[in-house]
Amino acid sequence: MKRLMMILLCLSLAVLAVSPVRAQGNASAPVVEKSPAPVVPVDSLALLEKAVAKDSTKFDNLYKLGVMYLDRDKADGAVRVLTKAHQLRPKDNRVSVNLGVALDASGKPVLAQTYYREALAAFPEDSVALCRLASSLYSQSKYAEATALLQEIIKKTPRAYCAYFTLGVAFADAGIYKDAIRMWRKVVEIAPTSPEAISARESIDVLEKFVSQ
Repeated sequence: MKRLMMILLCLSLAVLAVSPVRAQGNASAPVVEKSPAPVVPVDSLALLEKAVAKDSTKFDNLYKLGVMYLDRDKADGAVRVLTKAHQLRPKDNRVSVNLGVALDASGKPVLAQTYYREALAAFPEDSVALCRLASSLYSQSKYAEATALLQEIIKKTPRAYCAYFTLGVAFADAGIYKDAIRMWRKVVEIAPTSPEAISARESIDVLEKFVSQ
């Protein structure tokens, strides 16, 4: 059986809320009755891109744009702006991890791992950075090292659902389907609304159908 799924990065990214810009009416102007104009959605990505193009020294805008690029599968753009954010705040753990994610998505796992390890040097118990590192190692076929790291994560942080998710991938790849399903059900139990849980449910359905054949 071919690989059931590619390793999915555990994107535990902060939700970005960019408030839309709304036109302000002139209180002194006469009221004219006419059909309401259609509401045009504000492109928050475009707004952030303009803000960064105007001033690339503002950390918050760089970080938010990098996360938004990741969310929209624009890995190269994420690498570019998150690298700038990292230069401004090299000790910011979020930037190091997300830059690693962007580099992994760009097909540069070795470089990505340097940033995960950088984050872990400052915060050894960061389960997200550990999960990212394990997933990156797994993508390089370093199965034993990745699996050992995942088991270590679960031992230290029993509710680290990202570790269960990637272990499910490892078990499925190894043909240990019952354990894969068990790991993915654990993800759904711990974090039912997470992106990993959505993928876990889909993977469980696919694998259960395959096993029952």
